[in-house]
Amino acid sequence: MKYILSLIIAVLSFSATAQVKDMTTSLYDSYSKYKEPSLDKRRIKHDEIQPLINNLKSNPAYTVKQVGESIKGKSISLISVGSGDTSVFLWSQMHGDEPTATQAIFDIFNFLNSSDFKAEKEELLSKLTLHFIPMLNPDGAEVFTRRNALGIDINRDALMLQSPEGQILKRIRDSLDADFGFNLHDQSIYYNAERTPKPATISYLAPAYNYEKDINEVRGNAMKVIVFMNSIIQKYAPGQVGRYNDDFEPRAFGDNIQKWGTSAILIESGGYKNDVEKQEIRKLNFVSILSACYIIANGDYKNIPIEDYEKIPQNDRKLFDLKIERFTHKLLGKNYILDLGINHLEVQDKNNEGFYNVGSIVEKGDLSTFYGYDTVDATGYRLIEGKVYPELITSFKELQKMDLYKLLKSGYTYVRVADFTQKDKAVSLPINILDKDQKVPGFYVNIGNNPNFVLQKDGTVDYAVVNGFLINLKTKESNFKNAIFYGK
Repeated sequence: MKYILSLIIAVLSFSATAQVKDMTTSLYDSYSKYKEPSLDKRRIKHDEIQPLINNLKSNPAYTVKQVGESIKGKSISLISVGSGDTSVFLWSQMHGDEPTATQAIFDIFNFLNSSDFKAEKEELLSKLTLHFIPMLNPDGAEVFTRRNALGIDINRDALMLQSPEGQILKRIRDSLDADFGFNLHDQSIYYNAERTPKPATISYLAPAYNYEKDINEVRGNAMKVIVFMNSIIQKYAPGQVGRYNDDFEPRAFGDNIQKWGTSAILIESGGYKNDVEKQEIRKLNFVSILSACYIIANGDYKNIPIEDYEKIPQNDRKLFDLKIERFTHKLLGKNYILDLGINHLEVQDKNNEGFYNVGSIVEKGDLSTFYGYDTVDATGYRLIEGKVYPELITSFKELQKMDLYKLLKSGYTYVRVADFTQKDKAVSLPINILDKDQKVPGFYVNIGNNPNFVLQKDGTVDYAVVNGFLINLKTKESNFKNAIFYGK
């Protein structure tokens, strides 16, 4: 009899879980209906989300409260919806340069406000009360930096509570005594799922609450929900989920919130090929968070085997934007076979609203255990430093008319342009620009240098690297973003 009862429970649980998975498929497919169009770039600021928050104030389904201010006086709001007994608390952007989940939260509001999935939403909001703090660190968001205006990391302020933002987070957590908490972050795009070339597009963590990394019911419930979210994301980004390091950090909010009795779930948004603004990852956040809320609402997370949490591969950090394998490098008359790892670093514009890229060599040598978003097998190719085109170009307009691929094929990665000036350093054309009297920047295949070179085989240049961006001169294919103006 006990066996039959257990079997019935298992079948019912499987059926309910399958229904949630089916619904999340529909959510993924219809996501464009809910995507908030005003937040289409990563560098979002406090004044961009305020109109969206104000709109929610007029919706009787929501309770919107200002729960405090940042150091520089920017409002921090708590937005609540639902009437259920289970409390779920979600906060985003405690690091100002980690906005992906903030965007997803407003997508979730649009979903909740829509007429779609009416029965499912009624069930969800009758069982859960959802509480959101979008953009906990508005001062950091204003200048797109991790830390707050005091210059401290809010996520290392859970004990001293010197930041007003940290004080707000602690006070709200305590007042809600939430059953579940979602700590929403971005991580480096250079994390990969361990021992694979795939980026850790989404990484999860049920933070430890002590050095021993014990698993009690609170932490165990977080692990079970993560296992379910992983199963959802695997449908859309297979192999691209990682498990964040769970070493106990006694100053961190996630670790302490776990200790204080809320099942804390960390979601980290990493990298996804050709998704610089993380809009696909934003979509995965939307699906991941809603799927978690539904599995919490129906209680089926309780039946998920906790041991599956450890099966999620750990995060590793072995990705480059560009990896060049086994090229020939000549030094002092001798040839060496090397690999090169290049990343495209972001440099913010003066208004902190956009950015341009500066390529940088970050590693060289034997990189056989590393991977690249783009990888070139350069076996048999010689790396040759880029040259300066010998003729002075009279204007940028003249440069635009020239066959730049022909210049690159001839080994030129720099040109001099007369009387060329611009405020920023980014050049939209795939060749670097020097002042008319400026010397070419010295280039060596050394870590930290800006890479500008060509790859030549049997006397033919097939590839050029301009400001760290690979240009295939055989096919003219490239993910090129910008070159550099080296003038004043």
